[in-house]
Amino acid sequence: MDKNFDNRVERAVELFRQGYGCCQSVVAAFADLYGFTEEQAARIGAGFGGGVGRMRMMCGAVSGLVVLAGMKEGQTEGSDRAGKAECYKTVQELVSRFGDANGSIICAELLGLKGPIPKGNYVPDARNADYYAKRPCAAKVESAARIFADYLAGEPDAGE
Repeated sequence: MDKNFDNRVERAVELFRQGYGCCQSVVAAFADLYGFTEEQAARIGAGFGGGVGRMRMMCGAVSGLVVLAGMKEGQTEGSDRAGKAECYKTVQELVSRFGDANGSIICAELLGLKGPIPKGNYVPDARNADYYAKRPCAAKVESAARIFADYLAGEPDAGE
């Protein structure tokens, strides 16, 4: 793989360890390829953290894959059904790769949580050594970033 893509995978994990959410970290590591700054990417991905607003639904790293697929493949005309289909195909492929590699795409399942998520539980956990030791999130961010990097590496114009 192009070393530049390896650096992007490392950057995604670094951003997560700086306190950014899973989606923010994955999107920001590739944002410049689509004309966005890391700050803009952080804003785009902010609400997807904690499995969408800390509701433990779809993993934020997976949401990052979806955002990146849209940036790369998304149609810009509402009537472009073929473009929409191509984007959806890419999303399904990338999300499937993540699910196959990680056993789920659902935040709660990846965290081993059981039962319903309490409503109003929107305050994120403190990022400290205990948090990083217990959570698989950095590995999920790395997995999603690697999946997108591998996807880009398979493109004829990758790295240009």
